[in-house]
Amino acid sequence: MSRSLGAALPPALQARLSQTDLPRLLGRGLPLLTVDDRGRPHPMFCSYLELLAVSAAVIRVAVGAASATRRNLEARGAATLLIAEPDATLYIKCRAAGAPLLAGNLARFELSVEEVLEDAAAEGEAGARITGGVTYSPVPALDSDWARATLTLLRAERA
Repeated sequence: MSRSLGAALPPALQARLSQTDLPRLLGRGLPLLTVDDRGRPHPMFCSYLELLAVSAAVIRVAVGAASATRRNLEARGAATLLIAEPDATLYIKCRAAGAPLLAGNLARFELSVEEVLEDAAAEGEAGARITGGVTYSPVPALDSDWARATLTLLRAERA
């Protein structure tokens, strides 16, 4: 059962998405869902490397410039980020604001947080919980060209 935590990232979630502890979070996959042109959910896995909470109200996300996710965010704007890990199960409902910032083969969107939902076991689920999240390997090196380009784009201010 989920409960609303409001229209802003709680401090612990903002810190988690701030990249201050990025090396520890590398290797974890996070589904980002957008809505395609037929009204269906379109999933994309991203990582903590591709997300940056710049405030409690805004998350930046870097996606492929030629991706369906970019097209969906530009056309419909709706996105939901899922965090399903042993210590947290959260759904962050967002809306893309404005055109993306483009750099090479990447597009960066500013996602305005509309609602944060926290999921927990319902009374009849006898304490069921997530025991492991989505992980991937190899973990990208933070000094790789792709990681540096992604981090630079997430931190860039608009001219």
